[in-house]
Amino acid sequence: MKDFILKILEDLEKGIITKEEAFSKISFIPFEDLGFAKVDHHRNLRRNFPEVIFGMGKRKEEILEIAKRILEKSERLLITRIDKETHEFLKNEIDGLNYNELGRIAWKMGKQEKTGKGKILIITAGTSDIPVGEEAYITAMWMGNDVEKIYDIGVAGIHRLFAEFEKIRKARVIIVIAGMEGALPSVVAGLVDTPVIAVPTSQGYGASFGGLSALLTMLNSCSGGIGVVNIDNGFGAALLASIINRL
Repeated sequence: MKDFILKILEDLEKGIITKEEAFSKISFIPFEDLGFAKVDHHRNLRRNFPEVIFGMGKRKEEILEIAKRILEKSERLLITRIDKETHEFLKNEIDGLNYNELGRIAWKMGKQEKTGKGKILIITAGTSDIPVGEEAYITAMWMGNDVEKIYDIGVAGIHRLFAEFEKIRKARVIIVIAGMEGALPSVVAGLVDTPVIAVPTSQGYGASFGGLSALLTMLNSCSGGIGVVNIDNGFGAALLASIINRL
């Protein structure tokens, strides 16, 4: 690793590569090998936020070890998909660790400047979709955006949507979360000229197939300007919205 960095600096000094090329090369190193995980410490340099821990499937001791290593080089921390018991374990070791039980997400802010140029609006079709909405809300906020949320304005009572139209119209990026048949993103995208990120959820009766029906509806939308992320992926939607909001 040392030789690799020295070679980059030598090439820069000799004019073989530009400052931008040197930055690009260095931005992909280093990582820390913990045996069970390889912690990417330079993600903050590449993406403007440190590595996020996906908690599902990990032992709480593993999550804690990864979190400690991240916090050695960053004041900020985000852990998705953990239950309350895991948070109780972690907060005894990590000062200032916040937790949103609905969204199953824990975070520590540290110093974070606003990087978003406008407001991200998060909409859910139903109350059952709120857990995904909360994951998206915390993630977008943690990534340096102004975020607003409007919950339970699905197509079963379309007048609720129109009552919030001024807020919807002023957003720079909109995340629309829906289960059942997943129709709401198509309606919203047909009313605005901003990017709409659609999130299908696993909420619905048997023929919704755990969110597959909503996913297919969103992928087949006749409204333009919709991007679709995976089922229940509030984190992924917020990350994409943050990238768009920085442009």
